[in-house]
Amino acid sequence: MFGTRALLASLSTPFKRSQLGLFHGKMRQSGNNVPFSKHKTKRTWLPNVQQKRLRSDVLGENMKLKLTTRALKTIKKYGGLDNYLLNTQTDLLGQEGMRLRILVREQMNLKGL
Repeated sequence: MFGTRALLASLSTPFKRSQLGLFHGKMRQSGNNVPFSKHKTKRTWLPNVQQKRLRSDVLGENMKLKLTTRALKTIKKYGGLDNYLLNTQTDLLGQEGMRLRILVREQMNLKGL
């Protein structure tokens, strides 16, 4: 019944650059530029990536991360980097986010939190 959903899942390959930071599921999008003459030309839109230093209270250090403005807004909503890493779905974090989540969990277990 949901054949298109399975097809979409198989076609959507991960955006390679998004695995190196916190992109919160944002990916490269493609479409057309359509001017007044209606002559369409292909183009892509990239996520708005910023490089920020964020503080991890559990790890006790500042980390320099590449993240999208969507991820930054969500981090503020959750009340900090540690809460964001622990409470966000795994498919939105990517490889770097999962690596940081494991570090935070290990440190919390050592501190007994």
